[in-house]
Amino acid sequence: MMSEVEEKPRLVIVEDDPAFARTLRRSFERRGYVVRHVTSPEELGALLATEQFRYAVVDLKLGTASGLTCVQMLNEQDPETRIVVLTGFASIATAVEAIKLGAAHYLAKPANTDDIEEAFARDEGDPSVPVEGRKSSIKTLEWEYIHATLVECDFNISETARRLGMHRRTLARKLEKRQLR
Repeated sequence: MMSEVEEKPRLVIVEDDPAFARTLRRSFERRGYVVRHVTSPEELGALLATEQFRYAVVDLKLGTASGLTCVQMLNEQDPETRIVVLTGFASIATAVEAIKLGAAHYLAKPANTDDIEEAFARDEGDPSVPVEGRKSSIKTLEWEYIHATLVECDFNISETARRLGMHRRTLARKLEKRQLR
């Protein structure tokens, strides 16, 4: 016969913000989950050596560490673990990597317990999600246009400046402010 603790769903929260983690923990415990909390990939590794989880909530940015490492660790231990990645730094690249590494869903903060539980339950994509995103700032649009022109010119700054109709030194100053990656 199973004990009461074994029957409850097990959840690990990987979050370096203690206040947010405490709030999530209390909310999930009220819903009947057995909850553990860790703040880093190292702590998660130690915990996974002794425990298994059906559910995980992982913050993408853990101080200087990446939550993607935690997603990979959880998925390697049990590919059936339902992992939801939370982030205040949403990007397409990190969302794609999180899903490739085994996350079930990716949510931008602030997300509440209802949002997370709904994400745990979703197996299918939602084609009704609006395609238009948030509006880009003028600085972002300018940078994207400069970068696209640089690529077209094989990163020739003189040619790029000529095509953009700006002085070469002005372009060089803009590029110094925002390094190419």
